[in-house]
Amino acid sequence: MSWGTELWDQFDNLEKHTQWGIDVLEKYIKFVKERTEIELSYAKQLRNLSKKYQPKKNSKEEEEYRYTSTRAFLATLNEMNDYAGQHEVISENMTSLIIGELTRYVQELKQERKSHFHDGRKAQQHIETCWKQLEASKRRFERDCKEADRAQQYFEKMDADINVTKADVEKARQQAQLRHQMAEDSKAEYSSTLQKFNSEQHDHYYTHIPNIFQKIQEMEERRIVRIGESMKTFADVDRQVIPIIGKCLDEITKAAESVDHKNDSQMVIEAFKSGFEPPGDVDFEDFTQPMKRTVSESSLSNSRGDGKYEPKFGGKSKGKLWPFIKKNKLSLKLGAGPEDFSNLPPEQRRKKLQQKVDELNKDIQKEMDQRDALTKMKDVYIKNPQMGDAASVDHRLSELEQNIEKLRLEVQKFEGWLAEVEGRLPSRTEQARRQSGLYEAQNTSAVNSCAQDRESPDGSYTEEQSQETEMKVPATDFDDEFDDEEPLPTIGTCKALYTFEGQNEGTISVAEGEMLYVIEEDKGDGWTRIRRNEDEEGYVPTSYVEVYLDKNAKGAMTYI
Repeated sequence: MSWGTELWDQFDNLEKHTQWGIDVLEKYIKFVKERTEIELSYAKQLRNLSKKYQPKKNSKEEEEYRYTSTRAFLATLNEMNDYAGQHEVISENMTSLIIGELTRYVQELKQERKSHFHDGRKAQQHIETCWKQLEASKRRFERDCKEADRAQQYFEKMDADINVTKADVEKARQQAQLRHQMAEDSKAEYSSTLQKFNSEQHDHYYTHIPNIFQKIQEMEERRIVRIGESMKTFADVDRQVIPIIGKCLDEITKAAESVDHKNDSQMVIEAFKSGFEPPGDVDFEDFTQPMKRTVSESSLSNSRGDGKYEPKFGGKSKGKLWPFIKKNKLSLKLGAGPEDFSNLPPEQRRKKLQQKVDELNKDIQKEMDQRDALTKMKDVYIKNPQMGDAASVDHRLSELEQNIEKLRLEVQKFEGWLAEVEGRLPSRTEQARRQSGLYEAQNTSAVNSCAQDRESPDGSYTEEQSQETEMKVPATDFDDEFDDEEPLPTIGTCKALYTFEGQNEGTISVAEGEMLYVIEEDKGDGWTRIRRNEDEEGYVPTSYVEVYLDKNAKGAMTYI
């Protein structure tokens, strides 16, 4: 099967077909190029998607990724980022192995095709020239033959005419002989030209054209093979990344299998456990016989004090300052809070203090590493003065020593608070119970508030907000009520179980073991109003005091 023998007369069709083959190759290059653009776009979208759902650094969202389910999601995001990278690899490999190679090959193919068809046209022009020479020789032979016949007929006519002189007859005879000779020469030339043309034609159709067409056939077959190899490469490029993509998917599966619901549940306990004990049972109060009021089980201890207090009657009941019924969002936003985390429940406070101690120890270690490195550098400078001035690092060493000393003092301070908290945390066997519901109120009370909530006489709640630049609540007419009206009567006594720093307006600071007067019991909000003397009174968390109410006091009641 050869184009040279089978398609010897299809030069123009072969020219069109080979041009079509180049067009197909260029179309395939364009297809692969668009595929690479799609892969890059897909990879970019995957990366943006992964980045969009990545947790923000130093944010609450980042803290949420300690759970196994959220860690698995984070692993999925990271694997999707690697997954996107493999699509970028596909694009890069297709660009270099297919688009680049085929583009160069197309240019070479166009040059080769141009050369072959130039040779073909040259051969065609040569055979056409030979054919024209043959036609010219043939026409010349034909003309000379006709001229010889006419000269012969004229001679015979002159020879038969008796009136013609011999000279004219001789002239006609010579003319006839000349024409016959010219005809013979034309015949010989025509014969030679014909033989030459037949030889050239034979070479053209059996040698030159077959060779040229064979080269064109080989060129076209190479093009077909090349586009087939490119298609195979197209598949191989995808196949090469399949194992890596499979690993990405395997990692996602592994991350999904690592999700531990029990562990996450335990982490929720560790994150939100307050350390308080649930309230105990409420004792039965028998009003049929005189007896001492039972202590509120909402306090931290069920023990009873021996001292009794005779309440004073008189005066009218005053409106209650409602200190912290809601979270102060502004204060929380500003991040205000005591350094010792006393605004947190015991368990959470312990964790925060331990975390702070660990962070400070890490900072100390970093500073010590820097100090050791600078010390070694100084030794090198001392031994080799040409490398540097040893005195140049003394200032930095001094700064590091000061930083280390400051950090150590900070560690000691926080370790002291940590030891205090760990010594106060109630055990499961203790009878004292602390209300976990008090956490929200206590958390808010310890923060320097920018807004105070209070209860209006009709029971509704109003909120007065101060300026953001001031951390104190401006004085209002509401505070004057306590100065104008008579003091509330005492309804019992209480003993402070824990030290409480009353940092907000309406609260009062108490020391552990201090005895105070109760002037208003807990109404269910977790706060008890107490008085130290005639000038000092305020609210303290009910769980921080042990209350001894007088059963005969007006308005006294048993509460949890």
